[in-house]
Amino acid sequence: MTLNGCRCVLLWLALVLGSTPVAADASLELFVDDPAALKEIERRFGRDARLRMLHVAKIIAEGPALSEQQKLHAVNDFFNLFRFVPDSEEWGVEDYWASPLEFISHNAGDCEDFALAKYFTLLSIGVSSEQLRLTYVNALELGQAHMVVTFYPKPEAEPLVLDNLTSDILPASERPDLTPVYSFNGVGLWLAKERGKGRFVGSSSQLTRWAELNRKMADARLLP
Repeated sequence: MTLNGCRCVLLWLALVLGSTPVAADASLELFVDDPAALKEIERRFGRDARLRMLHVAKIIAEGPALSEQQKLHAVNDFFNLFRFVPDSEEWGVEDYWASPLEFISHNAGDCEDFALAKYFTLLSIGVSSEQLRLTYVNALELGQAHMVVTFYPKPEAEPLVLDNLTSDILPASERPDLTPVYSFNGVGLWLAKERGKGRFVGSSSQLTRWAELNRKMADARLLP
């Protein structure tokens, strides 16, 4: 795709998440024809940042025609090419949730940033919000908290895990190195129950970082 021909990935600029349950899982299918915005991204972050944006645009354009497994792998494989960098090094703070546009522009982030970019991109190519969770786990081998995306093929099915630590997308039962703690999406928050869906405990808007990310995206303040 060329710059002028791209329906660019500034779809995030048009997304109004807010803190309400319904708005928080709004689709990302709305694109903005704005070559000038891509030019600005290239000016600020370099040619490779523009190319990453164009690749995400390609995934989103082609995604609806793919099978569920192909969608998961297209998104997981692409974002797992990004660099893992702790928030303290990338953003100068201990805990920062980058928007997808920030993550793509910087080509770097921590586990939350990988998971958030995958989550919103999967939504944008037609994966149902009911099938997706952002899941906090204890990564036993790392000895620390970690975030992944979990995908439920059916409501009561065992979830598949999309993780920046591996290119393999495995059922939760095949990831004994991860112990689930809680999960959430745009409409709810669940406490972990082994490796199933868990117990619903309320709205995800009570999560401070999630609410902050929603406000930032709603205000279109996606770049630092």
